[in-house]
Amino acid sequence: MIASLRGTVIAVGLDHAVVETGGVGLFLPCPPRVLADLVVGEQVRLSTSLVVREDSLTLYGFTTNEERQLFDVLLGVSGIGPRLALAMLTVLGPDEIRAAVAADDITTLTRVPGIGRKGAQRLVLELKDRLTPLPPMAEAGMPGGMALPVQGAWAAQVSAALVSLGWGARDAATALDAVASTAAAMTDDAGEPNVAELLRLALRSLDRPS
Repeated sequence: MIASLRGTVIAVGLDHAVVETGGVGLFLPCPPRVLADLVVGEQVRLSTSLVVREDSLTLYGFTTNEERQLFDVLLGVSGIGPRLALAMLTVLGPDEIRAAVAADDITTLTRVPGIGRKGAQRLVLELKDRLTPLPPMAEAGMPGGMALPVQGAWAAQVSAALVSLGWGARDAATALDAVASTAAAMTDDAGEPNVAELLRLALRSLDRPS
């Protein structure tokens, strides 16, 4: 899988960008919020997801790993293809999607063109235990454009790792609660916690008998 690329933006369209890297111009469909930040002639680094079809190989571009990971998760839902997954990320954004799924908010999900009530209900059913939980401040209504606090940053990374290892979202939330107090004291020179160590402790907490 091609997880990221760095290169020069040589074109920006309504729904795609062309980024030249290693002498090759790559066509990347992207959400509009990603395209809005791209400037022709400037260097850019994008997280990417390669979608393989019988008749095509398409590389999709995202600003953050979180957007790419959510895009990949959405593609695992029956009836959701790349175009509809991009539409969801365009209309709602990662935090709104997570919040809507967690709250069974069918009305919000149906704001996406192409998703009716039955499709929204299927999304909630299939994504309930596959999406990482929102950090506490985001759940309380923190605007999606604001930077997450340090706690939210490490929590999102640990949570994503746990889910990728097969744990459900509820288990991940329980593990985050178990290591939250440790994270406050476990910081490096930059004042950020050791995510690898927190992940190890989170896994240990999940392995304990109840």
